[in-house]
Amino acid sequence: MSQRVPAALRRLVQARGHYRCEYCLILEGDVHFPHQPDHVVAQKHRGPTHEDNLAWACYLCNLLKGSDIASVDMETGQIVRLVNPRVDHWPEHFRLQDGQIVPLTPVGRVTEYLLQFNQPQSVQERRWLIEAGRYSSGPPADTERGSPGGHSGRSDMTGGDESVAGHPGG
Repeated sequence: MSQRVPAALRRLVQARGHYRCEYCLILEGDVHFPHQPDHVVAQKHRGPTHEDNLAWACYLCNLLKGSDIASVDMETGQIVRLVNPRVDHWPEHFRLQDGQIVPLTPVGRVTEYLLQFNQPQSVQERRWLIEAGRYSSGPPADTERGSPGGHSGRSDMTGGDESVAGHPGG
């Protein structure tokens, strides 16, 4: 059974994420469903309910990620870990290009694929948000490594070593 995240810890994770999804970087105010804490390593894989294992996530990123911690990279056939917002710097794995999240690494590729960053509605939404000055692939000025740094969380339901073995706890 999953453990509920205490309110104080939720607020810490939310503030640390600058109210943006730490996977797709969409602002919490720009989506219909509220963001929520995500266990980077799911509780079913013995991931603790601790600030070092929690990321602020939009509803769709959290839903699509589920308890996954890795996927198969279709270019290499290798099992590759997903982006971990606590240890990874988003611009090392992705770049934003015309509303699309372009993966730069195997970690970026599997994360982009699994979280479906480039669905047509998501790309269009990012374009609109970029035009409105409400979406950026860059981290906030005071963000350090391991804090948020990309894909759109869609506003509704329609819309070193990269291997798992090389990942801490993987």
